[in-house]
Amino acid sequence: MDILVMLEENPEHSPVLAHVNSVPQPLDVERPSRDIVTIYGEPTAGSIALALAAAVEIHRNAVGLATAGAAMPPAVHHLGVWPERGGVGDTAWRDAISGELVTRTLEVPLELLHATAGVLLKECGQIIRRLVAGLSMPDWPDGARRAINVTLGPIVGISAPAFRPMESAVDAWREADGLAFDSEGD
Repeated sequence: MDILVMLEENPEHSPVLAHVNSVPQPLDVERPSRDIVTIYGEPTAGSIALALAAAVEIHRNAVGLATAGAAMPPAVHHLGVWPERGGVGDTAWRDAISGELVTRTLEVPLELLHATAGVLLKECGQIIRRLVAGLSMPDWPDGARRAINVTLGPIVGISAPAFRPMESAVDAWREADGLAFDSEGD
């Protein structure tokens, strides 16, 4: 997961702890998709872990939607992390058949966010502490947005399910390629 973590230093502009925005990878570009996490107020390991947990849960939810029915088309996700409500937002995609915009409410319970944040702190605590230190540095240039890019690989038990459909698709392609190769030789 490629994530840009930004700090909004004026928390009075937003009643949420963080916002998470996720957009799909463009079809004509080689770079992966990126989630954008905006933290409001003073960054702490707990607040960053909670916001990163929301990003992970967005991807888990997309995998759940894809496995519940047909393959999930590329979607845009927006989630606000509220101190008393958890994650509340929506996900939207274009229906492949009708072309209509489809939206679904996205809710992540606060307890689930705290549990996922705890695992992230355990698995990626050093990365999260470096993010806090980097975003808290006093010598950022005047007028510069405090933003740091971070990449998180599959984390056992958390983000691994989001990567599993891709791995199974690659396995299916390898198997299909092997079947086609074997049948050509006969």
